[in-house]
Amino acid sequence: MNSKQFLLWGGVVLLALGIIGFIEGSGKLLGDTLWFDNAENYAHTLLGTVAIAAAYVLTASTQRTLVGIVGIVSLFFGIWGFVVGGRAAPNFYGVTNLEFLDNIVHLVVAVWAYLAMRGDKSMAMSGG
Repeated sequence: MNSKQFLLWGGVVLLALGIIGFIEGSGKLLGDTLWFDNAENYAHTLLGTVAIAAAYVLTASTQRTLVGIVGIVSLFFGIWGFVVGGRAAPNFYGVTNLEFLDNIVHLVVAVWAYLAMRGDKSMAMSGG
């Protein structure tokens, strides 16, 4: 996996989550375990679209930088979600709610971004 693939596949997943969130309506994609409000649906749709475009438009170096930024932002949300987790919803500055599963997903995305960036290095070293 490299940065381009991360942006493409991550973008597809985010775009799908955003669209499904709007279509589903209640925001409860997995009951009370995972739900998205409209702010998250808009964010997922926008970020997914941008990520897919970035996979095709940006240079490899810029893609890698963007993936690094995504990794850092995901790490922030993953950690900060545990800090605000016990607060009343919406617990992220009154905009959206960060729950346990959200935090885990954000941390997984951070690790995935890191691995994608490492994939860029291994592809460059192998001449791929």
